[in-house]
Amino acid sequence: MISAMFSLQKFLGKDDQFFALLEASAEETRSSVQHLVELLKTPDQPKGLEDFVLSRRKDKRITEQISEELVKTFFTALEREDIESLSIALYKIPKTVEKFAERFSILAPHLTGVDFSRQAEMMAKAAETLVAMVKQLRDLQHLEKIKELNDRLQYIEGEADKLMVELIRELYNGRYQPMQVIIIKDLYELMEKVIDRCRDAGNVVSQIVLKNS
Repeated sequence: MISAMFSLQKFLGKDDQFFALLEASAEETRSSVQHLVELLKTPDQPKGLEDFVLSRRKDKRITEQISEELVKTFFTALEREDIESLSIALYKIPKTVEKFAERFSILAPHLTGVDFSRQAEMMAKAAETLVAMVKQLRDLQHLEKIKELNDRLQYIEGEADKLMVELIRELYNGRYQPMQVIIIKDLYELMEKVIDRCRDAGNVVSQIVLKNS
């Protein structure tokens, strides 16, 4: 009887491959952010974009695999629309990270003395928190844990917004040339968008948990 119950659970998608795929996507998100943090630590040392491209391509393959498996799988532990929404939300993060890395590499000569460390720290914390939230999907009973993680993610995003206002104010204090202001502001906005993307994906996770609790 117990064996039959476990078989039925597996058939119904309780032992679902989609958890593993979503977790792998979240890990690629964290990996891309980690590469970016390393890039920003040593801006004077030229680096290629291979790591960023690889993370984004890996995540794209995972996203495509999720779409393919949704077509082939009849039962899933989570609703199909939720799986797809989270998959898309996760994929947007390494895409944005790669865009920042491309522009940073091209514009590095104009960025001497610009400190991106505070934004980088916030991005890393946001990515770590998001990975923890996605892993929590395997156990939908721990609603409080998800709420705690989502509150942390919202706090990081809020602090990033405050920092953005502070940095923009400093940007227009006359220290930088007009062209530098345009370049730096564009990079600031991309970094803020990375954190916003993490928040958006975290909101999707929270909605899924609430729906299934």
